[in-house]
Amino acid sequence: QTQYQQLRAKNHNILVSVPRSHRTCHQQSNQPSSFRSGEVTKLDFDQSQTHQVGVRKQVERILEVMDGRTEDQPLLGIDDINEETKQKLSKDTVDRGGGGGDREMAPATGNAIHRSSSRPQLDLSKAAIQGNFEEKDPTILLPNQSDDISHLALDIGGSLIKLVYFSRHEDQSANDGRKKSVKARLVVSNGNRRSYPILGGRLHFVKFETAKINECLDFISSKQLQHGGMDSHRWHSEAPNNENAVIKATGGGAYKFADLFKERLGVSIEKEDEMNCLVAGANFLLKAIRHEAFTHMEGHKEFVQIDPNDLFPYLLVNIGSGVSMIKVDGDGKFQRVSGTNVGGGTYWGLGKLLTKCKSFDELLELSQRGDNRTIDMLVGDIYGGMDYSKIGLSASTIASSFGKAISENKELEDYRPEDISLSLLRMISYNIGQIAYLNALRFGLKRIFFGGFFIRGHAYTMDTISFAVHFWSKGEAQAMFLRHEGFLGALGAFMSYEKHGLDDLMVHQLVERFPMGAPYIGGKIHGPPLGDLNEKISWMEKFVQKGTEITAPVPMAPPGTTGLGGFEVPSSKGDTLRSDASNLNVGVLHLVPTLDVFPSLADPKTYEPNTIDLADRSELEYWFTVLSEHLPDLVDKAVASEGGTDDAKRRGDAFARAFSAHLARLMEDPAAYGKLGLANLLELREECLREFNFFDAYRSIKQRENEASLAVLPDLLMELDHMSEETRLLTLIEGVLAANIFDWGSRACVDLYHKGTIIEIYRMSRKKMQRPWRVDDFDVFKERMLGSGDKKPHPHKRALLFVDNSGADVVLGMLPLARELLRRGTEVVLVANSLPALNDVTAMELPDIVAEAAKHCDILRRAAEAGGLLVDAMINIQDGSRENSSSVPLMVVENGCGSPCIDLRQVSSELAVAAKDADLIILEGMGRALHTNFNAQFKCDALKLAMVKNQRLAEKLIKGNIYDCVCRYEPAS
Repeated sequence: QTQYQQLRAKNHNILVSVPRSHRTCHQQSNQPSSFRSGEVTKLDFDQSQTHQVGVRKQVERILEVMDGRTEDQPLLGIDDINEETKQKLSKDTVDRGGGGGDREMAPATGNAIHRSSSRPQLDLSKAAIQGNFEEKDPTILLPNQSDDISHLALDIGGSLIKLVYFSRHEDQSANDGRKKSVKARLVVSNGNRRSYPILGGRLHFVKFETAKINECLDFISSKQLQHGGMDSHRWHSEAPNNENAVIKATGGGAYKFADLFKERLGVSIEKEDEMNCLVAGANFLLKAIRHEAFTHMEGHKEFVQIDPNDLFPYLLVNIGSGVSMIKVDGDGKFQRVSGTNVGGGTYWGLGKLLTKCKSFDELLELSQRGDNRTIDMLVGDIYGGMDYSKIGLSASTIASSFGKAISENKELEDYRPEDISLSLLRMISYNIGQIAYLNALRFGLKRIFFGGFFIRGHAYTMDTISFAVHFWSKGEAQAMFLRHEGFLGALGAFMSYEKHGLDDLMVHQLVERFPMGAPYIGGKIHGPPLGDLNEKISWMEKFVQKGTEITAPVPMAPPGTTGLGGFEVPSSKGDTLRSDASNLNVGVLHLVPTLDVFPSLADPKTYEPNTIDLADRSELEYWFTVLSEHLPDLVDKAVASEGGTDDAKRRGDAFARAFSAHLARLMEDPAAYGKLGLANLLELREECLREFNFFDAYRSIKQRENEASLAVLPDLLMELDHMSEETRLLTLIEGVLAANIFDWGSRACVDLYHKGTIIEIYRMSRKKMQRPWRVDDFDVFKERMLGSGDKKPHPHKRALLFVDNSGADVVLGMLPLARELLRRGTEVVLVANSLPALNDVTAMELPDIVAEAAKHCDILRRAAEAGGLLVDAMINIQDGSRENSSSVPLMVVENGCGSPCIDLRQVSSELAVAAKDADLIILEGMGRALHTNFNAQFKCDALKLAMVKNQRLAEKLIKGNIYDCVCRYEPAS
């Protein structure tokens, strides 16, 4: 209290720090060295005039509890703070150890807050002022506060258990001097006004058969999900289980199996309303995932981009045992407007009686081999094979489902089970589609989304529903389906927690990734989870045959008739499509709060990063072949980067099997993982490498090429300095294009490496730089840079240079160009990958490259000092070297990406901040300027530079040849 009185007299801010776990995190040998204990979260109570009284009142209450002078309210709820003050709260993550790290969420223990508490609270027991209370912003430490984020929710249905769980995974990048300097220079601030943070982490989607509920319980127990996740393995020896733990669940099984969960896991189930969960899950998916919705006609899946601002109203048709039709008007605003008792249960029940099938999936499998014309009465059967054209009915229209059974002298065993199953499927699907459309018509709704266990990702079921909606609406309405439709209820239950951390997520903060099991299990779990890398490798060796050859799938079946108005039979019918196709569409949702939309895009809504359309089957087959042919070389490099050990060889073999399986699955169904672009394929490859602990396969190659290029840089800079302004600018652009030849992702370039040294290849490339290039806007760019006649244009304020490869590409190409811009008074931000990909340079590697280059160039040295790049660099600086402190800065930011391409809808927050003042963007390299962003439009000037190192791409994109060059300049749009 004395300390507080002194603080009040000085009118200081009060900071309340809340650790995420009051347990000590024991450092284990298998943990990353960056893992820290004692993480705290800071609640900054704004001490402005407006809120001064209210804030001080809260602090007084906190300190009263600290001193033990009041016992009636040991917990201070966020709701106790007045609404104005609550809006001012911000919660930032701080690490007392000074580093980042992969920190899993701590399980609740002791007297910690009840997991499903209706409001977040502060546990003030043993609170104390930390450090010297005389300092300007003293911190109050709450050692017993634990996080209130929930990890697990279930939808327990009659046939399947759907489980959604959250695993914590924060940004691991170091809080180094470069980042601090860049943030200070760019004035990066925390604009997040939430009273708790959006957590970095992953949402996992898992299915179990309800009949095998013990497998589900084993899975939850082995991952300690009921206590907060896998980090319980690290702490369980010290952390007693919370006897009051509660998990949310919906579905009938939430009641049926409540006692079993309590007995096996020691947790209580809190039941959530099924319809509330269904709508909440659908709303989240449609607003947060870019290509969640799709149409399915004639076996063709097409993804639909839904504008989150134009989502409502829509009709949600949930086909379970029966059918509910829900009109959704907004978050939490919905009404069940209709339904039918003829649904999935009807299909399964009648099918079981008529065909003796023992499972729902078996019944669906039968339908794929059926012919409903043997049992359904068609219009043509009534009119002697003729149409009833007067009322618009074709001969193939179904007049009566099962109608032929009336007139034919046959017993049940005389009909094929396959035909019965198909007739039954069509009867129910067509009726549901028709009723859904009539309800949409009734309320004037254009969007109809279908979900529920009846669909189960079954392509033919989706086709029949789509045909019905299309037929009855005369093409005005579309049936749409959701990739995660089986998880709507579980996701809604997850979001029923007070602090689920998902409500403010934007579409650009979610990245879906597909782990190694995606081509085989698609979210279905059988047996215990794989615990470590060794178990993953063993699984790959046991279940997957090694092979890199990708074969084209069997051609689709020839068209026929559906019996519904003369439409063709859905081409997905038959053995060419598996009944569980959509089960494989579900990956892991990575929640990355630090991602933003690139603000310099002219129109983010219409922006499409991918230049190559993989919906074109020939393109798909070509690029899959390129990737599979490149695989052996990539494996060799990856194994060599880890010292060529037996362990590295085993991991390399597992990686090859896993990535080959991804390619084979995507060749079979290109839409299996959502909308597919070349950028997605290349990122999938890099993610697969990381999954088997290959984090930088080209590390040694990059180091060698950087050293060789830096050795000749001084001579190049000296040569440039003796040129006239105009000659120098042309030489610089030629240098960027010539140096871009060094690309280990290109087969043609890899072959070149065997014909000479890096410097020899670079000089050969420079000699071949003859204008005009295939795309040549240099003269327009030159006029913007140098002007014409006596008119000298203003220099650009800030340029963002998206760099590509290590070695000559960045050292002899982009750094000299950056130097020229700095010489003209333009701030330069070098934008590089956050994570390694092939031989691309990373943001972590660039400061050392710049520091080495700065030893030989005053312009680079002064700019690097101004941009904070030389804070930690071990270079010799003379005492008088800091005299020009007014130099424009050279900075480095990471792009938030770990791929050779870049999707500008998802970039790092520091790049987004840097872009706000940028008036020149330079995209360099095939991945960033050709494969992606070739057609991207920007608000500011943009220059796209690349050498085309693929013959097919050259022909397709610029009607040229391999090694042709692109210099595309586009003034601000």
